[in-house]
Amino acid sequence: MSARQDAARRWARAPWWAQSLLVWAVSRIWAWAVFSTVGRQQGPGPWGDGALGYLEFTGTWDSDWYERIAREGYPSSLPRDGSGQVQENAWAFYPVFPLVVRAVSAGTGAGWDVAASAVSLAASLGAVLLVHRLFLRFAPPATALWGLAFVAFGPVSPVLQVPYAESLHLALLAGALLLVVRGEHLAAAPVVLLMCLTRPAGVPFAAALGITWLVRSVRRHRAGELRRAVDAADGLLALAVFTCAAAMAWPAIAWAVTGEPRAYTDTETAWRGGGGLVPVVPWFDAAAGLFGPALGLAAPVLLVAGAAALLRARAVRERLDLLTRTWLACYAVYLLLFLHPQTSTFRLLLPLFPLALPLAAVSDSRAYRVACVVSGAVLQLVWVGWLWHWKQLPGGGDYPP
Repeated sequence: MSARQDAARRWARAPWWAQSLLVWAVSRIWAWAVFSTVGRQQGPGPWGDGALGYLEFTGTWDSDWYERIAREGYPSSLPRDGSGQVQENAWAFYPVFPLVVRAVSAGTGAGWDVAASAVSLAASLGAVLLVHRLFLRFAPPATALWGLAFVAFGPVSPVLQVPYAESLHLALLAGALLLVVRGEHLAAAPVVLLMCLTRPAGVPFAAALGITWLVRSVRRHRAGELRRAVDAADGLLALAVFTCAAAMAWPAIAWAVTGEPRAYTDTETAWRGGGGLVPVVPWFDAAAGLFGPALGLAAPVLLVAGAAALLRARAVRERLDLLTRTWLACYAVYLLLFLHPQTSTFRLLLPLFPLALPLAAVSDSRAYRVACVVSGAVLQLVWVGWLWHWKQLPGGGDYPP
């Protein structure tokens, strides 16, 4: 047996958590190299007059908002301009991540950059472990590990180690899916609550739970397992109802503190120039701006058709369970209804991470899988170089990551 074959056999026999740890370590080192390389090319901008170090560079953009929340909390009244329009403010950012960082900073004496980066990095490790554990329920160990690598080296995965809430949310989302798949609905409740207070994904998660419960109940009824409607009430239904309440918690808190019922939604739409929350239409507006009026009408329709075909693909149906597929559909619909498409959309696709598993399962060719991982790693340079690197636009500002 050659040394290479022996090493491969030892790697295959390693505990799943050790494999996760190695994938996490290599992917985080690569992301550090990407940020460090791009940061050294930075010119004058809002965060400095020239090249930025790793912590300085990753502490830009929305990290400023989280730092302000950790230090000052949330405003008791919404800032408005002269015409009464709500301005950008902290209520758009959910509280769990900045509060965790504040606690770590208070306990260790570390500044924001160090404490926030450490929290994100630790959360990314938790996310990798939980994603791997979830994938192991749906696929053989080798395929599950490759699926994990696809997530860890994905084009936007560098965001998992910057002072944003993405890594913490990914860990909580993967943990919630894993617990529900196991049938541990009571244990999932606190995880779901924290998830709903970390990033705005509670509504699609509640919908996914409710639809899954309904489909399972219909199947049980047809199989003769349900004699009375009351028999359908179970832990999954209770968790779905609880998640609905948890999803509304942050808008309700914003209302209670500011006294304005639409405090959260008005704050969110402030980044769009105001005008209120209009479902779906922004996708057509953005497509028209990119492709012109004719193709702009067709592009969102084609996007929806492509997404539907993807979710019905054989690899997706064979590798993912009903709940996970329903989550993918509900989150995609949520983005279609409420997202204002822009450059930040790329990182908002991260909760669709379960698609990495069927993507890895499409072929067991090592060349194919390595090519996917390498492609993701290279695209990280494109994503960070394009969006994190500040470049003044002619009209002012820059595209946000």
